[in-house]
Parts: sequence; C-alpha cells; structure tokens
Amino acid sequence: MRARVRRPVDVPRVAHDQAVTHRPDARRVLVPVVAALAYLVTFAAIFLWLPALAVLVVVTWPFDRNRRIAGRFLRLLAAFATWTFPYWRIRIEGAWPADDRAYVVVSNHQSMLDIFMLSRVPREMKWVAKAELFSIPWVGWMFRLSGDIPVNRGQAASGRDAMARAREYLARGMHVMLFPEGTRSRDGKMLPFKPGAFKLAIEAGVPVLPIAIHGAAEGMPKGSPWVRPARVRARLLAPVETAGMGEADVARLTAEVRSRVAAAVEELQGGEARAEGAAPAVR
Repeated sequence: MRARVRRPVDVPRVAHDQAVTHRPDARRVLVPVVAALAYLVTFAAIFLWLPALAVLVVVTWPFDRNRRIAGRFLRLLAAFATWTFPYWRIRIEGAWPADDRAYVVVSNHQSMLDIFMLSRVPREMKWVAKAELFSIPWVGWMFRLSGDIPVNRGQAASGRDAMARAREYLARGMHVMLFPEGTRSRDGKMLPFKPGAFKLAIEAGVPVLPIAIHGAAEGMPKGSPWVRPARVRARLLAPVETAGMGEADVARLTAEVRSRVAAAVEELQGGEARAEGAAPAVR
C-alpha cells in the first residue's frame, strides 16, 4: 500500500491570501473610525482658528486692504482638513500663470470637497458663495473676516452687490473664485454654466482661469454627512483671454470655458479609470 505524501503548506502564501481576503472588511471598519477622528480634529481646529483669524485681521488691516494674509490663513485651515482624512488621494495638476494679473477663477462644482481641495492652490482668491454659508456660526464668521463675498441666490440686488465687490477686488489685483454651475452636482455630471462669472471677467477686463475637478463627488457626496474614500483630481487649465470682448460675447465665452472644463474632466475621468484598472480601488 502506497503511503500518501502530503504537499507542504506554503505558510507565507496562505497568510498573504488571508490578509488580502480580509483587507476589505478591515477597511470598511477602519474608514468610519478615521472619518470620525478627522471630523473631531477639524472641528477642534475650527474652534481655535477663529480667534487667531480675528487677531490677524486687526493686525494686518492697515496695510492689507484685500485681506490677503487673513484669506490665506483661512485657506490653510481648509487645506488642513483635507490632510486629516488620509483616504482622500488628492492631486492638483497644472501651474498657476506666471504673470501677476488678476483672474476670475471658475471650476465645475461636485461637492464641498472642491472648496477644501482648491484651498491648496497657492494663491489667495476671494470666493463668491451662497449667503447661507456666511450664517453658519464660527465658519461663516471666518468667511466674513477673510473678505469672501456672500450672495443670495435668486435675488438680483444681492447678485449686483456681489459682482460690484468682486470687481473692486479684481481692480486691486485680487483673484475672485466662482462656481458657475451655481450649485453642486448630485451625480458628478456638469450642469450648465451661468453667465455671471464670464460677464464679470469681461467687464473687469481680466482673463478667466478654468479649473477642472473629478472625483470630489465621491469624497463628500451631496446630501451625505460622511466623507468617503476617493481619488480626487483638479487640473488648472490655460487662461482664456477676454481682451476686446463685450457683452455680446458673454454667451460665447461661457460656452467656450465650459467646453474646456468638460473636456478636461473627461480626460481626468479616463485617467482615473485606467488607474483603477491597474490597481484595486479604495472602497
């Protein structure tokens, strides 16, 4: 009778296979814990940032009419928030133009994460944002201290006032940031661009600097209070000149910029799909 020979067990391989099998389950447990800690750390930072920002505004008021220093201090807080959640893989591509002109900066709007991520761009911009955000205790107060611009959507007088403030900033060399879709996209797909930002650029005689964003809708989905793992990309595109344009050119400029942003978003999405095909996606 022939003796049966047992094949040796490859212990390291078995251990590796078990680790790979259980890794998704461990990640599903770990992500909410890390997210809760990220919220806690961010809220603590917000609590400490406001009094420091108030002091900074008072100290720099005599020589900083644009509140550039105070604004950068607030953007630092927003950028810090992106680093508290390591499951956000954020990358910003492209470079800011080398000249010193003021720009009307526009971007597609996928989620609140857009604001945090674009705060990493190393230039101060005054943000035109819905007035409800300025009413949030602590956070809204910091928006006002840093010189950002509130606008009540649907109120023509508020829109005119906001654009007047934006023109003043541009005339003093300060960049102004707007989301021309007017609201966040629920599914990540781009909405139509409204013409206000482009009319502002033509009236102020400054170029438009488009930015394309992909992946932010997954990182902070609209309507959900929780952050989620995501690969998020932003790409700074070439400026679009407005010299020689008038009111009759607003619609054409709006369509041109939207087309450029949409094409860049599609490229980012295609690159992300290839990356996910080469490596397991983070869930």
